[in-house]
Amino acid sequence: MIDETPPEPDRAPGAPHPRETARLIGQDRAEAAFLDAYTSGHLHHAWLITGPEGVGKATLAWRIARFLLTAPAGGAGGLFGDEAPDPASLDVPDEHPVAHRLRALSEPRLALVRRPWDEKAERLRSEITVAEVRALKHFFELSAADGGRRVVIVDSADELNRNAANALLKQLEEPPRDSVLLLISHQPARLLPTILSRCRTLRCRALDAGQMAEALAQAGSDPGPDAPALAALAGGSVGAAKRILSLDGLGIYAELVALFSGPLDRPRALKLADSAAGRNAANRLDLMLDLIDLFLARLARAGVAGPTDLQAAPGEARLQQALAPDAAAARAWASLAQELGARARHGRAVNLDPAALILDMVLKIHQTAGKVPA
Repeated sequence: MIDETPPEPDRAPGAPHPRETARLIGQDRAEAAFLDAYTSGHLHHAWLITGPEGVGKATLAWRIARFLLTAPAGGAGGLFGDEAPDPASLDVPDEHPVAHRLRALSEPRLALVRRPWDEKAERLRSEITVAEVRALKHFFELSAADGGRRVVIVDSADELNRNAANALLKQLEEPPRDSVLLLISHQPARLLPTILSRCRTLRCRALDAGQMAEALAQAGSDPGPDAPALAALAGGSVGAAKRILSLDGLGIYAELVALFSGPLDRPRALKLADSAAGRNAANRLDLMLDLIDLFLARLARAGVAGPTDLQAAPGEARLQQALAPDAAAARAWASLAQELGARARHGRAVNLDPAALILDMVLKIHQTAGKVPA
């Protein structure tokens, strides 16, 4: 039987949804900042949860939502202010009825704003439309009679189109009583300044290698002995690490390092380029372009700070020492990264043959490598 359930835009491929994630790893500081605001009676009506993509921002938002929907609406301390001790964490038992309803998306006091499914096109829309935000007015009207607190999660605010952003701003300017809006953003600089000014910010940090391995294990992935290399490439993002693992990103990066560690091996370069072509290779192409950009960024950084201590592939530190011996080489690699980034964007925009695009980038890198003084 074919599963006709539309995909969820806020779920990473191959990972549990943030509402189903048992534990938040590595964001104790952000969690403590929110809890302090709650227990001190300074609970703001709107919170902007920021940080690199894939580090647990949405998991934090769902933890906050669970907590708020099970806590007294008047704040810490019980109905009359002093019956219950201040909570020590945002933990809510899995068996709590609210926790059950949130996992099932059936909690009437929570609204989730995310990219909608386009029935005609049979795909997710590329942005959050104004209709999704305007539905909040109906949500607040219906739930007002229920009493208690109401929570809205916007995942992510970066995907709001202009009309949707303006509609959300109206909600932020005149927030309903006992309501909290949680906005998730990977790139807050792109949001309207007026939205930013009405939110308190919770910053989530990139995870270290140990925290990322722990988070990956919770998400059902085990990088094993490749954990250090994965940490080097993923930049502390569990989402990025899952993507790299699922698309053999470690193998792609190792191939890049091998390709540029000696004279141009054209058959090997062609084989790598061809692996990014084909009807089902779009995700691999996107990852390959990102890894080429990262490879160049790491070369440029090595020219300034020296070869990396955390190799993403065997021989990378030795290659960096050879190709990025000084600041002049660093500038050359940084300039090439900008040039190839623009080429990649143009190539994708005009549907350039993926194999030709990758091969062209490989040749450009080899040309630049040949100009580096030995």
